[in-house]
Amino acid sequence: MHDFRRRPEGLTPDKTQKLDDLFEKVPALGAIYHFRWQATKIFDTAASRAEAAQELEAWIADVRATDDDWEPFITMLKNHWDGILAYFDERRSSGPVEGLNNKIRVVMRRGYGIRNLTTLWTRVLLDINWSWKKLGQTIQGLRTLVSRIQGQFAGSYT
Repeated sequence: MHDFRRRPEGLTPDKTQKLDDLFEKVPALGAIYHFRWQATKIFDTAASRAEAAQELEAWIADVRATDDDWEPFITMLKNHWDGILAYFDERRSSGPVEGLNNKIRVVMRRGYGIRNLTTLWTRVLLDINWSWKKLGQTIQGLRTLVSRIQGQFAGSYT
């Protein structure tokens, strides 16, 4: 199944043959695989928001022409259309921010019962695993960073 997630150009001929054998047995899986990489190619190559919108509309028309039910995915895509196309303005995703949010949720779950906001911030910074590279491995340096971050966010959380 790992090969199913790899880019087609990164597969060895043996792995490609195994995937082709799988797609022969499960054609719908093959269609999903190929449409997925077509969409990825749009994100890799479209030069502008307008070009991406045009190519994504053509892609949507292609997937609608199949016998498979793509409507739930297409509906989700259309509901987030502006946000998705915003990627093409600067080629940035919200992945790093989403990763940080997830890390904070994990720390909060693990630290159930932490009542002190300073302790929570310190735990988050320790868990992120980049703060010690910036400040050195001193607790005082971490406390200084936490204080600066708290100063920036003061009043925006309860």
